[in-house]
Amino acid sequence: MALTGRTALLAALGALPVGIWAPSWTGILAVNAPLVIACACDFALAAPVRRLRLTRSGDTSVRLGDTADVTLTITNPSRRLLRADIRDAWPPSSWQPGTEIAASRHETTVPAGERRRITTRLRPTRRGDRHADRVTIRSYGPLRLFSRQGTHTIPWSVRVLPAFTSRKHLPSKLARLRELDGRTSVLTRGEGTEFDSLREYVPGDDTRSIDWRATARHTTVAVRTWRPERDRHVLLVLDTGRTSAGRVGDAPRLDASVDAALLLAALASRAGDRVDLLAYDRRVRGLVQGRTAGETLPSMVNALASLEPELVETDARGLTATALRTAPRSSLIVLLTTLDTAPVEEGLLPVLPQLTRRHTVVVASVADPHIARMAASRGTPEAVYEAAAAAQAQSERSRTAEQLRRHGVTVVDATPEELAPALADAYLTLKAAGRL
Repeated sequence: MALTGRTALLAALGALPVGIWAPSWTGILAVNAPLVIACACDFALAAPVRRLRLTRSGDTSVRLGDTADVTLTITNPSRRLLRADIRDAWPPSSWQPGTEIAASRHETTVPAGERRRITTRLRPTRRGDRHADRVTIRSYGPLRLFSRQGTHTIPWSVRVLPAFTSRKHLPSKLARLRELDGRTSVLTRGEGTEFDSLREYVPGDDTRSIDWRATARHTTVAVRTWRPERDRHVLLVLDTGRTSAGRVGDAPRLDASVDAALLLAALASRAGDRVDLLAYDRRVRGLVQGRTAGETLPSMVNALASLEPELVETDARGLTATALRTAPRSSLIVLLTTLDTAPVEEGLLPVLPQLTRRHTVVVASVADPHIARMAASRGTPEAVYEAAAAAQAQSERSRTAEQLRRHGVTVVDATPEELAPALADAYLTLKAAGRL
């Protein structure tokens, strides 16, 4: 039971004359008797809150940046009309900042024995699972002088999937893949190409591609063409240690890595390759393995939805051992991690030969565009100091990347917006060169 603001105002106005001319409790009660009776009647006519029956329905998943609608059905089994203010509480990250109050508050009227539906529209700002909190209902009488209030717990969860903003690059990458797989079949066999077809020799073709047996059966010289192999194994390894928690702009580095991994997974699965996913820091945080081409991307999106950085140092030896178990045969291993000097030199470089001995390795890292802006700063002593610090950071990063390249690793270092297409281009380049 709660006293409303309207009741308090009426009580104050009713008590004011008595306080001046007849300051006694008897007088106050006499003046306020009609108000007390009205409040009692109002309270009696307010629909009970505890007896209400509530159920939920609606969306169970949403892509980050989109909206999800969750419907709350309120059934009023009592004999009184329900006039209510309702607060459907969710975690703060379920809405854009500043919109929570308007989005979570509702006003409704439910006649006796009937039901009504109200819809709460969520617009989450973070990946992961969002669980509904309590539903608070305040039921008013017809005069809105007194109210009944209670809470109900109605479980519901909405999984917020990665935004996958890089999917806009997928059509152009698929077009390049079709060109690579079709019209531009290579004439010389590389390490990772398979036989495609025979065609007539034309001046300028590599003589090593001549098929002498086929030539003997025909009146013209025949040459073999090759295409990139299909059904190759691609293992995406996400480093979820402390370096992935560093923020670049408004998001952690891990979010850019997730976006790049999804684009590459979509592209490689369309190319006919088998794609697996491993997320690791000191233990396995996520694993997607053995999915068909149609299941690969949905499985990865679901696995990456709740993935968060862990504030621990990544165990490079454990990561390498787990990757080798996950990819026992020759594969393309794409490691999305940092290019910071200390983690690479002390962690990755000592165990890197175990990976490069059997696999083709790509290291992809998120670069901070703010460093580039700092390097271009001039005009004040503070700006020059920032430029010098940024130049030193860039130099260390370049030196680390060069160390990796000397071990035969392909390095992709790009800003969050450019990382996904740059990694896809590196994959297509390796395929065109016959290294897959």
